[in-house]
Amino acid sequence: MRQLIVLLISCVLSSVLGVYLYTQFVPSRQASGEQPVLTDRLFSLRNNLRSSAPTDFTAAADIATPAVVYIKAVVRTGGGFFSQEAYAGASGSGVILSPDGYVVTNHHVIENSAEIKITLFDKREFKARVIGSDHSTDIALLKIDENDLPFMLLGNSDSVRVGEWVLAVGNPFNLESTVTAGIVSAKGRNINILGGSSSIESFIQTDAAVNPGNSGGALVNTAGELIGVNSAIMTESGSYEGYSFAVPSNLVQKVIRDLKEFGVVQRAYLGVGIQDVDAEVARELELPSVQGVLVNRIINGGAASDAGMAPGDVILSVNSIRVNSTAELQEHVGRFRPGESVNLEFWRKGQSIRNTVTLKDGNNNTRVALVRGDELDQDLGISLRDLTREEERKMHVQGAIVTSIRRGSVVYETNMQPGFVICSVNGNRVKDAADAIEAIRNAYNKLVLDGYYEGEPDLYSYRFRK
Repeated sequence: MRQLIVLLISCVLSSVLGVYLYTQFVPSRQASGEQPVLTDRLFSLRNNLRSSAPTDFTAAADIATPAVVYIKAVVRTGGGFFSQEAYAGASGSGVILSPDGYVVTNHHVIENSAEIKITLFDKREFKARVIGSDHSTDIALLKIDENDLPFMLLGNSDSVRVGEWVLAVGNPFNLESTVTAGIVSAKGRNINILGGSSSIESFIQTDAAVNPGNSGGALVNTAGELIGVNSAIMTESGSYEGYSFAVPSNLVQKVIRDLKEFGVVQRAYLGVGIQDVDAEVARELELPSVQGVLVNRIINGGAASDAGMAPGDVILSVNSIRVNSTAELQEHVGRFRPGESVNLEFWRKGQSIRNTVTLKDGNNNTRVALVRGDELDQDLGISLRDLTREEERKMHVQGAIVTSIRRGSVVYETNMQPGFVICSVNGNRVKDAADAIEAIRNAYNKLVLDGYYEGEPDLYSYRFRK
């Protein structure tokens, strides 16, 4: 027993002596300027990391939810001049953009509608009128007669980054005021859903759940700003499968500004044929990297032609904003009106060139148009446009040229052909498409359209009843 006590005392004394000698003769790591061990540094770094955006979405939802409305449209589905009209119901979402009742939604939500009703977050219901609608961007602007409404601010969709959190707010399956969350999966997506050569598809793609009824609703950033209008999903089942698409807010802003001011979108064009650049094209053209959009065709008399551009040029940026796909280029140019100028940077024969281009419309005019051209399609089956200056010079006439005639329509039965230039309506001369549309609408019952075909000297006359 005595030996055991002596052994324990010896162990304690040895431990104390060892600690004392270490503190006296081994320098401190901190005092000598050495860094903490790696695990300490990693722990410290981890504690200092912060999320790039809040993961609590309550503030954004509080802003967005009261400004998103439910839209119910009575849609005309059939009938016409010789048969009884048929109607069906359609529904979707919309976003209030101002306290005096302007609401943005999708064109396809209210297309062919005979009546539109909007239900607010507080259950109040209003009849809405269409200020304007644009198929090429799938955006429509509505108006209700009310003031002091909750509304959303338009954010800057150019600043949206892939991977950031977003909310989708709408009314899927008639479930009012539904909020879902996800991230931005991609930008500048073209899914070929709108159709038509003039359509602009440069969608923001997200994985926030979007279903039927969400169309026209809000895509919102964590600051509660509107960065897109939900428009489409990609699915094989008909319901959400992880791929939803929204029209960017910067394009939405331009479209609704045009619709509010003119009733139609003032679409500007470069006057080029374009394609994406791949690795092979980049190598052939000696590009520093795979970038830009290749110009493969120049339209005579178009904006690019006037600016001296040529096939083989690669457009790198618009107003210093880089473009790396045809969808991105179309979106950025689509934000401007005919007559406005943009600064282009393009690649030609091994060097970068900058030039200013004055944009034109589809008829190579720089003036804004006051009509869409399809205003008479529903009733008469006819679409019109203005004559270009070149067409006026060659034919020595003024008027409106017929661009399309719907099969089975009242005008189709007259054997009129596209390309006919309407010079007078019921004996009254018209100088452009706006004149012709107004005169036809104001005609009481019978219509007489007089005019010419290019290359034919004879006057043609078509008579029918509205």
